[in-house]
Amino acid sequence: MAGRSGRTVRDLRRGNRTVVLQRLYFDGPMSRFELAPATGLSGGSISNVVAELVEDGLVEEAGTVESDGGRPRILLRVAPASGHMIGVDVGETRVRVELFDLTLTELGRTERPLEHQGYDVEVIVGHIRDGIAEVLAETDITPEQLLGVGIGVPGIVARTPEQGAVVHGQTIGWDAVPLESLLRATCELPDTVPFFIDNGARTLGLAEMWFGAGRGARDAVVVLLGSGVGACLVTEEMEHGRSVEWGHLTVRVGGRRCRCGARGCLEAYVGAGALLDRWREEGGRPPEGTDEETALTAMLAAAYPAEGTEADPVALAVLEETAEYVGAGLSDLINIFQPERILIGGWAGLQLGTRFLPAVHRYAASYALRHPADRVSIGLGRLGPDAVTVGAAILPLADFFARGGRRAEPVSEGPSPAWRTALEERTAH
Repeated sequence: MAGRSGRTVRDLRRGNRTVVLQRLYFDGPMSRFELAPATGLSGGSISNVVAELVEDGLVEEAGTVESDGGRPRILLRVAPASGHMIGVDVGETRVRVELFDLTLTELGRTERPLEHQGYDVEVIVGHIRDGIAEVLAETDITPEQLLGVGIGVPGIVARTPEQGAVVHGQTIGWDAVPLESLLRATCELPDTVPFFIDNGARTLGLAEMWFGAGRGARDAVVVLLGSGVGACLVTEEMEHGRSVEWGHLTVRVGGRRCRCGARGCLEAYVGAGALLDRWREEGGRPPEGTDEETALTAMLAAAYPAEGTEADPVALAVLEETAEYVGAGLSDLINIFQPERILIGGWAGLQLGTRFLPAVHRYAASYALRHPADRVSIGLGRLGPDAVTVGAAILPLADFFARGGRRAEPVSEGPSPAWRTALEERTAH
């Protein structure tokens, strides 16, 4: 029966379960006494909800704490083994697959390098399928125990009723690839295990905002610097975070050719491959036959050598110019969105690291308007190279919260729309 608000008793119970689960997850362990004021629910409602969650195996006791003059209060926490998620990062150099318990503790991982086959769709689907099977086998977790599989990919992700998530990845040669339906047909998973596919910059941003350097910020930009370049924006207008193709901002009219086919994109100057190309064009010598990560490490070693060794002036000049391009690109985000925090992640961004930040901050301030530039801080993400997979695993976790801790029904039409609401509510806090 629905009330005046249109919410049924079932909706109210699910909402109460969600708020208790989320409070215990992010702020626990907590006692029943503490949960009431923290959630706004009555003591009776807390008792009923906690009893349900304990009976379902989602909440367990976590010790006791002394009370003022009464019996010790029992602390409660979310049970780590009550659910499992898989996070997948379809990156530029490898496909990384990780298995997590409900508290996002890593239980298993595997990586499959991307070499000459690049982003061949069949190869990527095969890597994801085999990676899922491998991490499950090495941990004895059954597919039925999964809450879902989250996947971060390059490009724009749209949804259609017929095919689910469809990926438009112009820079990697993907034109409307029906990735969700391909995975559903290929992976041996039950119908109750949904796939959640989103842009990798957004999953990076979710991870940093929920568990990393973005916690506590209301307005933030989380930047991914790798072979490709992207960003996730979290503002008052976009509280759940939104991925943007920041790498394809035009920074030079008629400039270098980008992987997307256009000229003058930011990615054509600051993406790892473009950065190494510029070093090579200026006379630098990246190690032959190595991947981009190894070559970038060599470039940084040449630009910033050990004490007593002369720096490579060409590498140093290219990196300085790259810092200016990154700073100029950030200045546009600063002027438009006025964030309080900018975080730089991605494998290339983390390699460039603290040596890079002072110059980036200096250039961003010089190109941006003074008022928003004065209030923004620029730093590195805290979650390291696994941030995209952690963020991808957050997607099924958010869906689980939105369902009040109940598992998905058969997912012939994809994941529940409610998972985005859970993301919005958590990211906003």
